[in-house]
Amino acid sequence: MSKPSPARYRTTNWSSYNDALRRRGSLLVWFDREMVWLAP
Repeated sequence: MSKPSPARYRTTNWSSYNDALRRRGSLLVWFDREMVWLAP
């Protein structure tokens, strides 16, 4: 049995989509200056 293809969604009303993203809120990222990052 073959695997079904994933559903594809298209945004047709971009102004409404952008307004919904604004109403959803913003993502705020805080960085600690004293944090030590040890990347391999």
